[in-house]
Amino acid sequence: MEVIFIKRYIVEFGYGVDLHGQDVNKAAQKAVKDAISHSCLCGLEEILGVNLDEVIVEAIVAVSRPEEIDEEGIKAVLPIGQKYVKAVKGGLKVPGIKEPQFGDTEDDSIEVAVACVTVSIK
Repeated sequence: MEVIFIKRYIVEFGYGVDLHGQDVNKAAQKAVKDAISHSCLCGLEEILGVNLDEVIVEAIVAVSRPEEIDEEGIKAVLPIGQKYVKAVKGGLKVPGIKEPQFGDTEDDSIEVAVACVTVSIK
């Protein structure tokens, strides 16, 4: 049996907000985009010779209603690698202003998500 060791290469954090609409997926996608915008992974190819399709990318998103997260929608935001998504309870739900013409559907709340994106190599 072959043992494969996975080593983390980079860990980044981001946050995203859905000001109107109370959509945890919009907030989570923005959080993941924010996290990946902080990094350039050039060392993977240029120094280590790693194929970017083979890296492991895990996005953990913390939102107020993790059961509503669309994992495929979050994966679509990640540009490379073998993608994994995990949703956990967290984030923030704070009062805002209810304006139906801006997309508010439930109440006046603002949905805030936090994301941790980890890129690992074998």
